[in-house]
Amino acid sequence: MSWASELPAELLCRPTGLIALSGLDITYNAIHKSIWDAFCNNRRPDRVPLQFIVVQGDHEFPKCRTNKRQSYEWYIPKGILKTNWMRKHLNLVPAVVVIFFDLDWDEPLWKEKQMECATRVEIVRNSLQGSGTKVSVVLIQKNAPLPPGEDVIAVERAASLCSLCDLSAKHLYVLPHTDHLVGYTIRLENAFYELSQSYYHGEAKKVKAHRDFLNKTTHQLLFVRHQFKIAFYNELKQDTHTALKHYKQAYGHLLELRMHDTNLLEIKVNAGFINYKLCRMSFFHNAPLDGIAQFRKHIDFFKSKVGIAELAFEHSAWMSRQFHLFGDLFDEAIKLGLTAIQTQHPGFYYQQAANHAIARKQLCRGFCKPSFKTDETDNLEKMKALDFYGQRYWRPNHQSIDPPDPVKEKEGIADLQNLELRVDHSAIIIPLLSSAVAQFKKYKSPRMKRYLMVQMGEEYYHGKDYQKSLMFLSKVMWDYRGERWWPLLTSILVISMRCAYLTANVKDYVSNCLELIGPLDTKCTVEDKTRIQMNLLRVISNDAPEPEPGLDPVCVEKAKALWSTNSIEPCVFLIEMQSIVPLVECKAKFKADTVPADAEVEIEVYLRVKCPFPVRFSKLSVALSNQIYNQYCEIIDGHGISAASEMESRGGDLYLVPDRPKVFRFSFLPAQEDVEGKIEIIDVTLELGTRTARCAQLRWIGSGGDAVAQIQTAEHLLPKKPVSHIEDTLNWDYVEAQGLARVIPRASLLDIQIEHHPPCLQNEFYVCQLTITNKEDTVISHVRLSIETSESEAEDQTTHLCLDKAIFGGHIVSNISKVSLDELASGEKSSKTLFIKCLQTGNRNIFISINYLVEVRKKNQVILCMCQKKEMFMLNCVEPFEVAVKIMSMKFEATEVVQVDEPFLAMPELHCISPWPVEIQDSSIKLTSYVVHTDTFQSQLQGVSLKKRECAAECISLKPLNSIHPTVSLGTYVLHWRRKYENPITEQPFVSTVFLLPTVSLEQLPISVDLCLPAYGSVKTLLPVCYTIHNKTPYPQEIEINVEASDSFMFAGNKQVHFRVLPRKAYNLMYNLFPLVPGHVMLPKMHLNMLRYPGTMDLIVQKSLPTHIFIKPMGKTLERAA
Repeated sequence: MSWASELPAELLCRPTGLIALSGLDITYNAIHKSIWDAFCNNRRPDRVPLQFIVVQGDHEFPKCRTNKRQSYEWYIPKGILKTNWMRKHLNLVPAVVVIFFDLDWDEPLWKEKQMECATRVEIVRNSLQGSGTKVSVVLIQKNAPLPPGEDVIAVERAASLCSLCDLSAKHLYVLPHTDHLVGYTIRLENAFYELSQSYYHGEAKKVKAHRDFLNKTTHQLLFVRHQFKIAFYNELKQDTHTALKHYKQAYGHLLELRMHDTNLLEIKVNAGFINYKLCRMSFFHNAPLDGIAQFRKHIDFFKSKVGIAELAFEHSAWMSRQFHLFGDLFDEAIKLGLTAIQTQHPGFYYQQAANHAIARKQLCRGFCKPSFKTDETDNLEKMKALDFYGQRYWRPNHQSIDPPDPVKEKEGIADLQNLELRVDHSAIIIPLLSSAVAQFKKYKSPRMKRYLMVQMGEEYYHGKDYQKSLMFLSKVMWDYRGERWWPLLTSILVISMRCAYLTANVKDYVSNCLELIGPLDTKCTVEDKTRIQMNLLRVISNDAPEPEPGLDPVCVEKAKALWSTNSIEPCVFLIEMQSIVPLVECKAKFKADTVPADAEVEIEVYLRVKCPFPVRFSKLSVALSNQIYNQYCEIIDGHGISAASEMESRGGDLYLVPDRPKVFRFSFLPAQEDVEGKIEIIDVTLELGTRTARCAQLRWIGSGGDAVAQIQTAEHLLPKKPVSHIEDTLNWDYVEAQGLARVIPRASLLDIQIEHHPPCLQNEFYVCQLTITNKEDTVISHVRLSIETSESEAEDQTTHLCLDKAIFGGHIVSNISKVSLDELASGEKSSKTLFIKCLQTGNRNIFISINYLVEVRKKNQVILCMCQKKEMFMLNCVEPFEVAVKIMSMKFEATEVVQVDEPFLAMPELHCISPWPVEIQDSSIKLTSYVVHTDTFQSQLQGVSLKKRECAAECISLKPLNSIHPTVSLGTYVLHWRRKYENPITEQPFVSTVFLLPTVSLEQLPISVDLCLPAYGSVKTLLPVCYTIHNKTPYPQEIEINVEASDSFMFAGNKQVHFRVLPRKAYNLMYNLFPLVPGHVMLPKMHLNMLRYPGTMDLIVQKSLPTHIFIKPMGKTLERAA
């Protein structure tokens, strides 16, 4: 019945104006072919929407009626919309006929060519007689035209040609065949577009003019038809807003028609056409809500209009097609930029389309009965040859309520039913469901997607495509297991099992059987479960199962042949138990979370089955992270699957009784490489059947668990009771799967004593004495000592370690790894000296570990165990002393500025803050290139010992050199020292600590003055002094000297003198002083003035010269007593 629900291609496409191009020989003329390509190729969206066709010059266009209807008074319409009308105006009747003619303005045979062109125009007009189609002429010329008004001959000949052809000047065009052909073509297109709009506007006006002749009593169908035509003409004109208005009016008139069984299909078909146009234009105008509202109104009105009961499947097909088309429109609008939401998207419409298609299939099965007539092809041809859309082929053009011939009516209904039986409904339903699945997946609606996938699987099953059905159902079963939809899962499993049977898929068949007879809360009865379990045993025994009830006998025979073929070769397959809810449950656990290296690792595997009858498995194996243990974790049941009781196989017993948990235990000694590592249960595998026939390997990843996980409640959060090892009373719910155990080293019996004297002094070699005592019962070997300052991977760059000998070459060693020690007998001791050098103060942890091998006897076996002993102690590091350096002048006055080439004093002062006595070996000073010693340096602290809060200092004379820098660094002060022990454990080396000397400011003076003065003088004894003035400049200097008088001295020499000092030379002034008073006497003050730098040098000179001298009193003569 697709003939009534399908939309014609003319309705689905976008209507564009039709332009007929005449006079182009696109086969043999290259110029004409290039013109045609310019019109048709590369139709970009910015070009006007037109459709071009090439016609011959004598082409016969559809004839218009010569007798135009003047009145509708006695006219009775026979239908709503003619089947050929849209196709005619889209593809046959052009809006404009363009006649191309090769003619230049300078053509020598102008008259002949002019007459030939006029003849062609006349032929076309005769073919279009009675039609409003516009006619235009395009002259193909070789040269580009001149600007308007310059070519007088072209103007005259154009007017002559228009007159002869009876053409308006606006309908004559020139097309130069030059390099700019595409540009000229686009300009022509725009002109043709305007002409076509004028044509379609005139056609719409003609239809509108008929409205005054109509009445609503007998011409209701014409109201619909005329509004549809007006709307379609406006679409061709690209006036979509006007077209939308008239489509709405047509739809309104359609709903007003009287509906009965004879015309309901025609009304629904035409209503579907108009609704499609309305929805498409609403989306095109970016008004999706209007389109959705129109579609809902459309569906709400017609969903109950079923029509003839025997043809109810037609209504479902029509409804399905309506939803399908709207879903396509919605999806196309989304691709063009429309935004959809999770509750309103095309998936819902595709789903409804699929539901109606399913209803169509069900109605077909209920109403349609096969017929043996042979004229089905004739009936199809009659359906395609109808004059009006939606009418019955056995009563065309019939509009009355009662059918004209009841016998033909009955035969026609039977023919339609017979045609419906031949429809592949699954081929219609599955693509719709697939489209819906894609939409729900896109808008993140997983449950709806799964539901539709189940429908697709069921549809494939009904369509007898069992492989695809099995594939789709397998994809969704896991989700329904996780969400505990047991009734849904049961229904899916039943269909899946039937598909697996019909395709002889052993793995899926066994997997589905394991679930259906398992612990699921299914709808399967005990008899069903018994039958399924028996079929499962038949399959594992390499026999064919019994067919499921209700299957097609033909398909069952094919399945039996497939099963017999599959039983020839052995079949071993793997089933992941985490993916299903099987009849057997498994929980594996380590008996202890941690296992010492000298103890056995114990594993317990708990199994329980939930099925009607006991089951015997053939093999149980546990795979561990280290494969060497797998050989100890296997149980093989040597009896076949038919061994019926537990008593028959006491050896490897894998006979499981329903609801009676059973535990299997394995034990083994850990390997040496797993010490300080983990042993993990990779998987547990239980085999059903034999490898020589059919074997199902049931594998649990990890340690397994409950087949159906329990919902967490407050009761499950309480501590669980210990598991009883009596199998008859074993409580399955209290067993917890534990798939990981850590192998810890054997407990060490080694003893480590650490002797040291904290705190540690910064930069010293701190001594720690390590004493290792073997308290094992036997000899230990491969003893390895490791010392590190940090347990993390980042190295400590402030702590240096060395063993037995204090060495530091600048490279910090923060870890000492695996130092080999000798074998230690039981009770034997070994000592090591550890030196620790801390470069920064603060606390740090020192980690000491000793690894060794010891032989342990276990179960008459000698096990070589790796043991480890760890110790840690915290070490606090403090500074030994503080150093302050003072800068002083030669008069022992503090200063911050020193003069170039003038001596000054640097005085380091040491304050001992160490809690331990410190012994100083020596000190040194490393000067920069800007400072030198004034004499040979010798340490004044050599051999000095300092206790806490004691101080020491030394004085160093230095002289700065000339520099371009205003400030210079003096260098570093180096102190060589060590801690002073009363009873040293071992010889401790001296260490060097470097202190930075301060930075001083330099002052450049033009002269300097030295005073040569004795250490002391005596009263009334001659005291000679000499002033030496040095000129440090490259220029001669004029200097004035003035010496003040003093009451304490008499002196001989120039009191005031003026002299010149040559560049880089010195000048001496000699004075003889005669002291008059004893004591610390002030010297006569000398004032210096430089004529080049007046008033600037006197204060500077005064600061550098001594001001006092010690004068001894005159001695007394002792007189002898008379």
